[in-house]
Amino acid sequence: MTDPDATSPDATDPGPPPRAPRSALRMFCSTVLGLEAFVVFFAAVAAYGLRSAPTPAILAVGAGAAVLCLVAAGSLRSRAGYVLGSAIQVALLVAGLLMADLRAHLLTVAVVFGVVWVVSLRVGARIDRERAERHVAELAHWRAAGGVDGTADGDADTERGTPADTGSAGDPGGTSATEPGR
Repeated sequence: MTDPDATSPDATDPGPPPRAPRSALRMFCSTVLGLEAFVVFFAAVAAYGLRSAPTPAILAVGAGAAVLCLVAAGSLRSRAGYVLGSAIQVALLVAGLLMADLRAHLLTVAVVFGVVWVVSLRVGARIDRERAERHVAELAHWRAAGGVDGTADGDADTERGTPADTGSAGDPGGTSATEPGR
């Protein structure tokens, strides 16, 4: 019995090139910042309802931090988003130390999200490096199978940039947010 695919004219066509992987680092960090925005906002609402601190302090810390978390999550396409996210973690920790009325609540949120932020940076960067290596291997396999860059379907390498061009998938600066100047 013969394989029908082996005799078809498209049997040697490797198809479109493999797409560049999405950034796990960006996905993890945006998730942390998005969840942190909700937690900080609802903690501020609870603190306001309990009158546990002056209203201006609650608004400044709660609403301000929630908005900054969302802005940082939206700007994770560049290194500035990661810097802003890290600054938010430090600012919440400092606010927790300085505001006696909200110390226990803010410190809990700051420590938990700070640890999750650091883990997200480390693990996300490692996953991105591994995905970039795999993508390079997939491209080499695709080219060896007869794939030609610049096909009619479009070149996936130029859509997002190859990992060789960007350092790691999704990090346009060529370095990871956790490893400056690598």
